[in-house]
Amino acid sequence: MSNKYINAYLEDSIGIIQLNRPDVLNALNRQMVDEIVEQLEAYDRDSTVKVILIKGNDRAFAAGADIEEMLNDTPLTLELADPFAVWDRIQLIKKPVMAAVNGFALGGGFELALHCDLIVAGENATFGFPEVKLGVMPGAGGTQLLAKAIGQRKALEWIWLGESMSASEAMGLGAINRIVADELVEEESMRLAKQLANQAPISLRLIKETVKAADDLSLMDGMKLERKNFYLAFDSEDQTEGMNAFTEKRPPHFKGV
Repeated sequence: MSNKYINAYLEDSIGIIQLNRPDVLNALNRQMVDEIVEQLEAYDRDSTVKVILIKGNDRAFAAGADIEEMLNDTPLTLELADPFAVWDRIQLIKKPVMAAVNGFALGGGFELALHCDLIVAGENATFGFPEVKLGVMPGAGGTQLLAKAIGQRKALEWIWLGESMSASEAMGLGAINRIVADELVEEESMRLAKQLANQAPISLRLIKETVKAADDLSLMDGMKLERKNFYLAFDSEDQTEGMNAFTEKRPPHFKGV
């Protein structure tokens, strides 16, 4: 599928997805979400890509869903189209996925950021779920992802009130990872992405699987998964390379095998 609403390109081993509907502050329509997810999956299959970065522009990461697209929806049209099913596929991406956020990340835009593994935000970025003010609610995972990130009580407060949170509030609640000056968001995001890209790809994949399972598993089951993945890492050439490099006091050269 040719992309209409995103730009996709590689920078070194970083697969970049830039949201590209600037006239509507990158509001997410269904085709745009399809393009994002299909590009994520393409990068996940591409062995030359180590880390994936999603970004918007200076004014907005994504200012929500495309409301005009939903005006005539009914329960039946939504059930038949199932527009949120495509979002589930984001959780199946095995490589690290980062969001670089400037400006607005509201509604579906905040959901897209929360679906990412790490979020770097500009100091003037704005996050929130205003859906309640439209008589609806988040539908692409927002209630679950925010509750897992900041806890149920705070998630209820923010989603019920439909208010926006500043980057500093989001950072204080644990919803994002880092705040930098607005003009440094892309630079810091790429610096962090390149750091990750230098790590052992198999280790990154196993760590992501194990950490994401922590919310849904008992402590004992989570520790069993951790142990299994620890042992599995020893079947990789990268484990041998990493430990040999350490003993030889040189930088490792990981190949992802």
